[in-house]
Amino acid sequence: MAKNKKEFNKYLYYENSVQTPEEHVKIYGNMFRELRKKEPMSLREDFCGTFLISCEWVKSHKDRTAYGMDLDPEPVDYGKKNGFKTLNANQKKRVKIVLQDVCYPTKQKFDVIGAGNFSFNIFKTRAELKKYFVAARKSLNKNGIFNIELAGGPGFIGKMKEQKTYTVKEIGGRYTYYWDQQSFDPITNHGMYAIHFKTPKGVMHKNAFVYDWRVWSITELRELMMESGFKDTVVYWEASDKNGDGTGEYVLTKNGDNAHSWIAFVVGIN
Repeated sequence: MAKNKKEFNKYLYYENSVQTPEEHVKIYGNMFRELRKKEPMSLREDFCGTFLISCEWVKSHKDRTAYGMDLDPEPVDYGKKNGFKTLNANQKKRVKIVLQDVCYPTKQKFDVIGAGNFSFNIFKTRAELKKYFVAARKSLNKNGIFNIELAGGPGFIGKMKEQKTYTVKEIGGRYTYYWDQQSFDPITNHGMYAIHFKTPKGVMHKNAFVYDWRVWSITELRELMMESGFKDTVVYWEASDKNGDGTGEYVLTKNGDNAHSWIAFVVGIN
């Protein structure tokens, strides 16, 4: 039994399949430098889960601090026993993780607040999302920025299943990751999504992660940010290569292309 438990840990699989903490740290830094003309030092990672971005943030500069917030103790506990242990003593002192609702302001103020991996989609109504936006704005420094990562396009709402294969030494072989877009209601913009994994031994773990989301548009998000007191909003759109594939680089833009699927960041400026 213990061996099987060690074989499958959904957070290990998720981190290796989905997360790119180094890229998020780079993106947040680039945005802040472009918009504020200086180096960001403090980060609040909302819906932080295993808080890999917070760990990577303090690794990236000797004076940077990170503050992670989540309501679920399980991924936070995993992060404390894994990613956090890769930090040296000084870096550990600069990370604080709390079990706290992001819809309430923090006493601490931050240069950057980030909500990655479409996590804010858990809010289904304008009132709920606005409460979060107001709390985020109140938790920013005077020149702080609030970054939310979102996806869209017909390819994000159509029923489909995508799979990719990864090799990670901690897992001991090649495993398969499945992104499953299960349903979407165009009247409510409510969608159900899930992640499944197949282990190197061929054992399928269905619904390792399940997402019950409202899919928000960029226009809705920008309007709600302005209603929440932000001075301005901008959009960073993922650049494409000559084949039309995303490059992972995000550029400040006023107009996007009508891609089948896209990823962007909406940024509220305090």
